[in-house]
Amino acid sequence: MTMTEAPLPQLEACCSPVTREVLDVGAADELARTLKALADPARLRLLSMIGAHEDAEACVCDLTDPLGLSQPTVSHHLKVLTEAGFLTRSTRGRWAYYRLVDGALAQVAGLLAAP
Repeated sequence: MTMTEAPLPQLEACCSPVTREVLDVGAADELARTLKALADPARLRLLSMIGAHEDAEACVCDLTDPLGLSQPTVSHHLKVLTEAGFLTRSTRGRWAYYRLVDGALAQVAGLLAAP
């Protein structure tokens, strides 16, 4: 089994809540890249589906039909979310399983919320 995880430490290091101080260009770019990963209805549904799935983990094979998209499209969306640090990926046989990264969504929400 292999596991891939891309946590969000770069956001923590670069950005304080946007209402606390003015974001510099680099911090704004980093935060925008992270938010772009979330700014897609299919990706938001995938996060919701994975979080609500048994053990908060789901196989790509369990996500394709309910989402109504092809397997390559679902895999692309899952890759974007994994690279952005919202999901971890583990491989079992020929299938990939995805799990929410603990605290990743809360971290982004904390950057947007007033202190």
